[in-house]
Amino acid sequence: MTDDRLCILTVHAHPDDEASKGAGTIARYHAEGIRTVLVCCTGGEEGDILNPAMDRPEVRDNLSDVRRAELDAAAAVIGYDEVVMMGYRDSGMAETETNTHPDCFAMAPFDEAVDLLVAQLRAERPQVVVTYPDDHGGYRHPDHVRVHEITAPAVERAADPTHRPDLGEPWQVAKVYWSMWSRARIEARHQAFLDRGLESPYDERWFSRPSQDHLVTTQVPIHDYTHIRREGLLAHATQIDPESTFWFGLPLEVERELHPYDDYQIASGEAVEPLPEDDLFAGLRTATPVR
Repeated sequence: MTDDRLCILTVHAHPDDEASKGAGTIARYHAEGIRTVLVCCTGGEEGDILNPAMDRPEVRDNLSDVRRAELDAAAAVIGYDEVVMMGYRDSGMAETETNTHPDCFAMAPFDEAVDLLVAQLRAERPQVVVTYPDDHGGYRHPDHVRVHEITAPAVERAADPTHRPDLGEPWQVAKVYWSMWSRARIEARHQAFLDRGLESPYDERWFSRPSQDHLVTTQVPIHDYTHIRREGLLAHATQIDPESTFWFGLPLEVERELHPYDDYQIASGEAVEPLPEDDLFAGLRTATPVR
């Protein structure tokens, strides 16, 4: 059982997703004294080693343990108060043999996975839950799809006093948000590369996707926490190449100014006008004091 502070709980598929999506938001809220909880559904066992310096036999042979250590390091940097592992195996990319591994997230019985999350929602009692949108930004990884599929029913069941009383006292989540990579953010980064005479990592595939910017309801300012996102990413040494142009091709001082927000779409609950909100807890702070 948690204390009586405001609480935000994020549901992610793999170690490193918590660093690439919303790290600045979590760092900001942690600094404000809000309780921050990460639920990570898999251990990332099928992740490729993308950093050549980490592509070593002792790392490959112990990738699960290495990735958990990386997750713990990243969570500490970002400011998560607690990390909860759901315990499923990484399903691997879509249409691969690992999708049918009996222990993988994609093969988990639906109600089992939902109720594992119900138990965490009732234990942690967050006002705000953050997870992935239904189109997953065009990234159709089976584990990201499953994260989206289980979160809404888990929130609904967590509030139902007749559902599984053995999982704890019922809890009503006030707001659910989907994290987004807005077209505005992508275009700003793309243009910054071009303005400096650099090759942009954003190719035609990024711009062929329909813009979802009209769905953005909330922009959390993260100007002062941009460096935290970078440090969180670097903690995932197997997954993030420190020479990556995509992540680190622009100077930090440029990154701070380009699009100094994390973008979200409210999925359930009430957004507070006028839009966009600048706080995932908009309308909730007077109900539960931050201490």
